[in-house]
This record gives sequence, C-alpha cells and structure tokens, in this order.
Amino acid sequence: MAGSRAIGRDVHFYLFSEPDNSLGGMILNPSVTEKGFLSMLNILIVHYDALKPGHYDIRPYSRKDAISITDEPWIARILSKTVTGRDDFFRARVRERDGKCVITGVVNAGAYRNDWVGFETARIFPLSSEEYWVQSGYSTWITKREGEQRATLQSHIHQKFDSFSFSINPDDGYKITCFDEDSFRIDGKILDPICRESSGEAGARDNLLRWHFRQAVLANNNMRGAGEAVFEMDFPPGTDMMGDILGGPEAGKRMEAELFSRLNGQFLV
Repeated sequence: MAGSRAIGRDVHFYLFSEPDNSLGGMILNPSVTEKGFLSMLNILIVHYDALKPGHYDIRPYSRKDAISITDEPWIARILSKTVTGRDDFFRARVRERDGKCVITGVVNAGAYRNDWVGFETARIFPLSSEEYWVQSGYSTWITKREGEQRATLQSHIHQKFDSFSFSINPDDGYKITCFDEDSFRIDGKILDPICRESSGEAGARDNLLRWHFRQAVLANNNMRGAGEAVFEMDFPPGTDMMGDILGGPEAGKRMEAELFSRLNGQFLV
C-alpha cells in the first residue's frame, strides 16, 4: 500500500484570501531555514510575501496580482538500477572515485576486495526518462563521462534519493535537505566533496543536482497540495508486482518507467 506524503507534515501555508484552504505544506527538518523555505516557495508559486511564524499566509503584492501553484511536472522514477555492460564500466569508475556513501560518509571497508554489498551506484537523473532528457536539452549538462551524473550510496539511502525523500542543494553549500522524517540522520549533512563538480571533471554536475532538488520540491516535500504519490519499492518473492503497480498511484507513469528500465536501459549518453 502506497503511503501519503501529507501525513506528519508540521508546516502549512495558505492563500491569504482563502484561510481555510491549505495550499500545501511540508515535514520540517533542521536544515530548512527561512531562506531555504522561501526558495522552495519560489519554485512552487509565482508571487509570495514575507513568512510569518506558525501557519503561513501568502499574499499577492496587490489585489491585481494573482497567485497560483505551478503546474511544472515532476518525473515519476523508480530505483535506478540497470544491468548493461556499459553500466558495469561506469559503475566501476564511480566506485573507484567515491569509495564510500557520499551522503552518510560511511566508507566501504570491503572495497579493496570488490565487495560492494550494501552500496549501490545511483543516477541523479532517471534513465527511464531518456526522452524527457533529450527533449529538454539536458545532454549539454554532462560530457561523455557518465560518472558525472552518478554517485555511490548505501542501498537504503539510494531508495530515499530515487524517491526524492531528500536532495542536495548545490547553491546552499551542497547541504542535504530531508523532505521526510529523517530516519537516517542525514538532514543538514554536506555532500562529500569527492563527487562535487568543483572536484574536477568526474564530479556530479551542479545542474543535475539543481534539477533533482527542484524535483524534490515539486514532488516529494508535500508542498503542492497533498504531495505526489510515494511508490512502493519492496516486492517480496511471490508478490503480484504488476497487479500492485496497476492498482497503485500513477499506474501509467510507474509502468512506463518500469518497462523502460527493463527493456532498454541503453540510453542517456
């Protein structure tokens, strides 16, 4: 059963003229400052006024101004695993570069004997949305070094990253912001310098991190109405995975992503 992103949120905001109609909200974690919250609102709405303690009323600058929530789409994504030969090559390069989970800082002590159980290579941009990537011209953001859009994460952190439960803002000192309960105590941590763009050509591109952060604001932080759907990723043996997907939220988007990942997995630079 899919969860609701609206449950547990403790920050709410409203249109001033409609105080009984919540526009959205979020689960508050220590890394979210007033400045950061305003930047999130700037992604979601066209105009906003000053923040106030408690519940937040949003007013236009004048009665003639209109306020509306953006209809910018979010990208439904699944866990970014592929099994191509080319993927093996880039995975090896990223493992060599990172040697650890770049979010938690946990070092892989078994790396010297090529034991990576519990660590996975994650894509910043989902491979299943290759068509959107091409149409948006995002290929200009990276070179042929595909390691620039990957990072090594612990398995449980990988799932949280792919579900937009947390993100990294390169314009706020590469600070990690959780948009959900911070079960793994990563909120407020800083992305490891080894995979930042400033570390060299192999670093993750800032534009890709900005894209992921923007998507997290749009899709996963409960700020747009009740928030977008949370996808189930744990399908034990014997589970009717297809039935669960078709009976769950955003079935069309989810199925498209799943089929692309299984049948193609050959695209994106």
